[in-house]
Amino acid sequence: MKTSAAGDALAAQGPIDGQLRQSSDADPSLTGGPAPGAPSEGYSGAALTFDPSVPSPARMYAYYLGGKDNFPADREAAEEALSVVPFGREVALANRQFLVRAVTFMARSGIDQFIDLGAGLPAKPNVHEAAREILPDARVLYVDNDPMVCAHARALLATNDGVAAIQGDIRAPQAILNDPVTHALIDFSRPVGVLFVAVLHFLTDEDQPWEQVAAFRWRMASGSMLAISHITSDGTPLDVQTTIQDVYSEASAPAVFRARQEIEAFFGGLDLVEPGLVEVGAWRSLRSSPPAPLRFPGGLARITSSCGRS
Repeated sequence: MKTSAAGDALAAQGPIDGQLRQSSDADPSLTGGPAPGAPSEGYSGAALTFDPSVPSPARMYAYYLGGKDNFPADREAAEEALSVVPFGREVALANRQFLVRAVTFMARSGIDQFIDLGAGLPAKPNVHEAAREILPDARVLYVDNDPMVCAHARALLATNDGVAAIQGDIRAPQAILNDPVTHALIDFSRPVGVLFVAVLHFLTDEDQPWEQVAAFRWRMASGSMLAISHITSDGTPLDVQTTIQDVYSEASAPAVFRARQEIEAFFGGLDLVEPGLVEVGAWRSLRSSPPAPLRFPGGLARITSSCGRS
């Protein structure tokens, strides 16, 4: 339970039901000294602006899942990607199901607060719905830098207590971590489930994604869990990689393929929960599916003691 001081801070921002605000730059005095996650070099801190003529990864992903909230530019780009990955919709669905299974696993382990980074457009079941199947009072913070995503989140969360959304960019994690809404909703002295599902491959190496993930690990208490999924160059044919990279080069964020070893590095040496880093469709799934040309591993790790700060 959050303290009354935290509740007062949230009340000053407005009700938590459907709370939406843009995360501002962190006050260095709040960070307690240097910590991982300073904004990456060249990052301006400006939020994305809405432009329907530029394909959005969030809207493209929603299109793969059968969503209707997209524009011609999104559909055209998505169809070009699907031309080299005919099972692309199945891959997207497998990734979404991975998220749901990861949240369910965390909730069954007793975690009752979650941060979904790069949340994307709503797709049932959403994180708070999956978590509340196990723990009805679970609290969830959604974070995305896409203004359309945040507008939909505001509508979705209008009647949900204990669920909030902020517009923020994972390239500036301290701004997210020190946001008043985050402080009012998430108690970092207790275990928290942090989700980087299908989002880190939209950050270039220059965005310092490993440092940005480390900023969240550094704040997570013992017993917390970290879930990550990410497209990989290992096993993905070169022509598939090239086409997807070309498609997303015209979008608001690029697609960056990384080797499995680089993806494992996001966990910072944490021990992965069985079965480890595997294809998202195979992670704790009762159904087997043949690997698609686009390889998409995911995994979940548990933080013990102070190991999350490595």
